[in-house]
Amino acid sequence: METLRILGELVNTTLVFSTALIFAAMGGIFSERSGVVNIGLEGLMVSGAFASAVATHAVEQAGMAGAAPWLGLVAAMLFGVLFSLVHAVATVTFNADQVVSGVVINFLAAGFTVYLVKILYEGSGQTETLNAVFSKVAIPVLSSIPFLGEAIFNAYPTTYLALILVALTYYILFKTPFGLRLRSVGEHPGAADTVGIKVKRIRYIGVLLSGALAGLGGATITLTTTSSFSHNTISGQGFIALAAMIFGKWHPVGALGAAIFFGLAQAVRNFVQLFDFAKSVPVEFLYMLPYVLTILVLAGAVGRANAPSALGEPYDPGKR
Repeated sequence: METLRILGELVNTTLVFSTALIFAAMGGIFSERSGVVNIGLEGLMVSGAFASAVATHAVEQAGMAGAAPWLGLVAAMLFGVLFSLVHAVATVTFNADQVVSGVVINFLAAGFTVYLVKILYEGSGQTETLNAVFSKVAIPVLSSIPFLGEAIFNAYPTTYLALILVALTYYILFKTPFGLRLRSVGEHPGAADTVGIKVKRIRYIGVLLSGALAGLGGATITLTTTSSFSHNTISGQGFIALAAMIFGKWHPVGALGAAIFFGLAQAVRNFVQLFDFAKSVPVEFLYMLPYVLTILVLAGAVGRANAPSALGEPYDPGKR
């Protein structure tokens, strides 16, 4: 029973670390399925983490603690959309290099949010510690099941939302007319244009959706794990989400599996530190484990993953 309990806690911790990656990876899928490379997921997550911390603290101070974390999620989505709009304008309207634009988003979000934190919190390097954050919700009856109850049915609300989002993303992409248009724009924008699909409009929607979802990913870290925002709140999670999307071959279910894999790597890192033998291992090696796995997975995935055919290519109506 003790072994089952430990394994249940490991799975539960894996889901906690995977949640932010799932949100960001789903956002990346919407953008890149439309043909727009989005390596700015890191910056979009940073913007969401910042907005959720500031908004939640403000609502908390206003005496509405119960609604504070939910309004923090809304603020994160809005801020993520704002930053992704910069990326959309640069890449879709002005045909800027999509990789360079994504790098700009990462630097802009990192610098701008820390600057705002110092202004809003009198020179402090981080926001105030939040009291109104999400707590784990145990599903009645199901949470009593041995192993599965602890592992899956006693989780944060954001984890349940992330899993629902995967199913919703799959349905939208593969079962709706909008999803067909989005995928056609990413595969052959010229052919899509000839049948009346507004290529640039669809790409705008894809990029803005990626901003909203990646912002949610950043917010889940603030509202479940750290309870505040600082310059190192995200710490490369956006790049890991990007790797999960590529490893998952731009498919919602594949990206879910990859996100859980990377979440497991982070959970194992935390669990290993509980054992005596970990004291002889430099802590830096434990913290680098998820990132090393990211590099190894990407090295193995590149060349075998089939990206959308028009990914990274600005659309020129004159070259159909």
